[in-house]
This record gives sequence, structure tokens and C-alpha cells, in this order.
Amino acid sequence: MVNRSGTQTRGDVLVNQLADGTDLSVIWDELTTALAEYNQHRSAIANLLSYKTINAADAVAQDVQAELFEEATEFGAPRGISDPSYLKLGYSFKDHDLALRMTWRYLRDATREQVDNRIIRAFEADNRLTTGTILQRLFSNVVRTNDFGHSVYGLWNGDGMVPPAHLGRTFDGAHTHYLTTQSVTLDPVHVEAGINHVKEHGYGSTQSARFLLLVHPNDLESSKITSWRAGVTFDTSKTPKYDFIPSSNAPARLTTERVEGAAPPPDYNGLEVTGSYGKALVIESYFIPAGWAAIVATGGPNSESNPIGFREHTNPAYRGLRAIPGVGPYPLQESFLARSFGVGIRHRSAALAIQITGSTTYTPPVIVAHR
Repeated sequence: MVNRSGTQTRGDVLVNQLADGTDLSVIWDELTTALAEYNQHRSAIANLLSYKTINAADAVAQDVQAELFEEATEFGAPRGISDPSYLKLGYSFKDHDLALRMTWRYLRDATREQVDNRIIRAFEADNRLTTGTILQRLFSNVVRTNDFGHSVYGLWNGDGMVPPAHLGRTFDGAHTHYLTTQSVTLDPVHVEAGINHVKEHGYGSTQSARFLLLVHPNDLESSKITSWRAGVTFDTSKTPKYDFIPSSNAPARLTTERVEGAAPPPDYNGLEVTGSYGKALVIESYFIPAGWAAIVATGGPNSESNPIGFREHTNPAYRGLRAIPGVGPYPLQESFLARSFGVGIRHRSAALAIQITGSTTYTPPVIVAHR
């Protein structure tokens, strides 16, 4: 008998299981459990480039002066320490969603594998969204504005703002961390100078910090990084200062050489390591746009010394990738996923973006993170 009293019962449901007998409630419970696990382990690249924050902006000291004592006099009052000026570094914030949207007829005839495939693709879309947005901020020299009116900066871009001095090393308003190779390949001198460009600001020099060279696989091959040898000239004029040291992920080979010092690890916090050059671990990834590379000083997953802030909502209920149930007794049917977050550079000196081009003018890549 059909229930017309206005209250739905279990018998009113058009479909409550898949074609292979899997109960829809079981899938929904497993989805929510998987989301909890997924949110604890974000993309490895995103984790190493960013850290989580709920702030709309952070005030960061800029012109910190080196203080000096003065000789005391009998009746004189000593000069006091002055406060530095501060720059507000903002973080963007946007809401994103993606509907799973499966009709009861689809669920009636679908298998568990088909439903799981849709959920997996949704997870991949979220990974593309978060990682792509982080990389957009890293490679873009355009200053934007967030929902509170704060400027959302990239790395230093030569716009007249002067980076803070470090250990006596001073900089000027033309200083930029967006450079070009002025050649068609990434050469040893670009990597060597790039590491120093970040290191001179004090990043990557602590025991817990590591330099990462992030590069697209095509650019890794065209640059011949894996064949760089200290003091050995190639392509008529390119002479590396260091040896490229392959990790244990490299194919087996016969050699009479031996490694002095620590060999690069096979992976670094979930990222496969190709090898090392100088102080940088070389990591190739298709997430990195072809024609660009980055040198990043990372403190590890979600370290506050990482260059990019990953802003989430002040309310914990709105953090991470969330599953929003649909209308009806089986929430899987009309459910959708939501992600609310934003990004902004917190440590403007902690990374360097390199465009592999013959031009002297840096142009940001187009990275498609969402519709």
C-alpha cells in the first residue's frame, strides 16, 4: 500500500541497492569515511608547498633594522628599539562544488564499480583543484584582492617593494623571484643561481628544510639533467658545478663511480624523487606546467615555513572536502561535494619560479584548476 500521509517510509523508496546488490547506505557511509581519510592526506605537492591557516591575512614584519648598543653615559637615556613596519599578506577564499547526481534509475542498474568510479573521479577533481590553485599562486606574479580587501601577493615581483634584509644582505625594489632562462632549456646555471636566489633570504638553510626542484618530465628530458656531471662541459658551453645523483628509483646501470655523502632518498614525503643536484631534490611531475620550473624551500608537509598559506574557513565544519547529502532517505542519489578554500603567498622569498623561454619577460602559465 502506498503511503500518502506525508511521511516517507522504507517501502516508499524507488531504489535502495545497486544492480549487484550493494546497499546505497553502505556506499554513503564508506564515502564519508573515505573523505575523512582523504582530507588528512592531501596531495603530496600541495602539502610540501603550503600550510593550513584560517586567517584572512597575516601581518609580516618587513624592514627589521639591525639594532646597535651605544656607549652609556652617566646621565643619558639610551636609544630604544623601534618596531618594524608590517605588510599584510592576504589569502583568497572561494567556494567550489561538484555534483555526483545519480538518478534512481541509474543506481538501480549501476554496479558498485561504476559508482566507485564516479567518486574516484570526484577525488581526482578535488586534487586538481587544490594542487592547481596552489601552483597558480606560485607561478603567477599578479597581485589579487581577497574577500576582505587584502592584497593577495605572489613571490617578489620587482614592483618596487623591497624584501627584508637577511644577515647583512640587502635587496632593492627591482628584486624578483620570477625569472626566465633566456634559453630554450633549463641549464645548470639556472638551477645553481636559483637555489642561491632563495638561500640568500635565509630559506632552505635549516636542518629540517629541503630545496626541491619541481620540473615537468618533458623539461627534465630536454635539459639533460640526469647526465649533468661536475666540471664536464656539454652542449659546447654548459658546465655544471655539481653531479646529478640518481635516486634508487633510477633504472639499474653499470658504473665505476661511487657516491660521497648521502644519496637522495627514493621518495620525499610521498613524492617520487628522480635524484638530486646540488642541494635540491629533483622531482618531476605532470602537475608542473611544461615550460616552467620551480625551486622551493620546504619545511615538510604543512610546515609554517612553506611559502603558501592554504586558507580554510574559521568554522571547522566547512573545512576539507565535504559530502553534502541529497534530498531523500538515500543521500547518495542527489549528493554533491564541496570544497571551500583559498591561497596566498606567506613567505615571498621561499621559492623561485622559472620560465624556460628565450624571452627576458616572465609570463605566468595557464593552469586549469576548475571551470
